[in-house]
Amino acid sequence: MTALAFVVICAVALFATRGFAWGAQGDVLGIRFGADGDRTRVVIDLDKSTQGRVIDAGADGRVTLALNGVAPGRGLNGGGSGLVRSYQVSAAGGASRVQLELARGSEIERRFLLPPGDGVAHYRYVVDLKAVGGAVPAPRAAPRSTPTPRRAERPLIVIDAGHGGRDPGASGAKISESQVTLAAALALKAELERTGRYRVRLTRETNTYVDLYRRVSIARQADADLFISLHADAGSDPAVRGASVYTLSEQGAGRAVREFTRTDNWHRELHLPGRDPSVDRILLDMTQRATQNRSAQFARVLLTHLEGSDHPLLRRSHRDAGLAVLLAPDVPAVLLEMGFITNPEDERLLTDERARRRLMKSVADGIDRYFREPAAPLMTASNDGAGQP
Repeated sequence: MTALAFVVICAVALFATRGFAWGAQGDVLGIRFGADGDRTRVVIDLDKSTQGRVIDAGADGRVTLALNGVAPGRGLNGGGSGLVRSYQVSAAGGASRVQLELARGSEIERRFLLPPGDGVAHYRYVVDLKAVGGAVPAPRAAPRSTPTPRRAERPLIVIDAGHGGRDPGASGAKISESQVTLAAALALKAELERTGRYRVRLTRETNTYVDLYRRVSIARQADADLFISLHADAGSDPAVRGASVYTLSEQGAGRAVREFTRTDNWHRELHLPGRDPSVDRILLDMTQRATQNRSAQFARVLLTHLEGSDHPLLRRSHRDAGLAVLLAPDVPAVLLEMGFITNPEDERLLTDERARRRLMKSVADGIDRYFREPAAPLMTASNDGAGQP
């Protein structure tokens, strides 16, 4: 079973059993839950806009929010899902008090208000909770962790050699970016296949042009476990050098959802129920969030291994952007800038076969670590961007 299928099955079950709790009247229309491992999303449906304020942030097993200028519905209380054991909505002066009793030690990861749009006619106040401790004591309750789903077959890695064909990419003194990325992709493929632990697919194996969205489609259609796009950076200052890793930005995540939902059959592509557009959008958002988290985890792993191999890194080595090749909502993806082709020393390393093999060996070691210890805490390379691009 894929990680995506696991998320969707869990989420559908949650919505089917307890996902909606609609109020009879009032500005708070209802509360919905979606859970994915150590994270739970709480969606509070509202008739109008509000400003939220945190009263209890998770201490003593409770998260409490005040939603200003919003009246509570009647009978809004019941069982929760995931990290939330139960919930209650009550009046508190000119606000609604939303109280979440926690099943596990948790903290608020982020919260935000979504206006009407994308087929949803009302406001939504969203709270993302992240587990930070064991189970909160309750009668006959015991700590329980969600096992990581395991695939019966070897993980599939899709390697994307950036540029190609009519798009040569950046140019160095001796070589083009498209040549460097193809040579590196072939070296990484050989390194991964040598271990016998992975299936590997390339988006291109020759000097051909492949559309950016086609590269993403290749990974999605193959049900890839990881997508890594290889590039060589360029800059106006020839002294700047070093590798960096990109993951999808928050703005890019919004773009990914817009791109993905343009077609009529997007919910079928993710194997979503398709019966309620608002439910499918929440499930899509959960999938996107889980994918972003896995991408960020791999980026940290990868940078740790690159740093340990003494490969030069940019000072701000972990970046985010809305790049097209990172937009798949259900495939963890990173873009590796292997170095600056406009820097003489980086270009020398990228064009030297032995140095390139060493670099790809470090990437393969990072992939090994990611699949062997997907939740391992890591020391990361510096993200301080002062003085560097």
